[in-house]
Amino acid sequence: MTGTVQTLVSEKGYGFIRTADGREWFFHRSALKNVQIDELEVGREVTFEDAEGAKGPRAEDVYAS
Repeated sequence: MTGTVQTLVSEKGYGFIRTADGREWFFHRSALKNVQIDELEVGREVTFEDAEGAKGPRAEDVYAS
């Protein structure tokens, strides 16, 4: 899937990705593959695999474009 970083809380190590259909996906810094969390910024396009977390949609294998 493709989306953009919508919210970023780098000091706590997580953020949210929004897809074109308006859905939001939680991600943790451990899901990042080719970038560190402090290198990300809001609005950056990313690709990811969708997974279901305990609290809703979660992004795994997140790659920054």
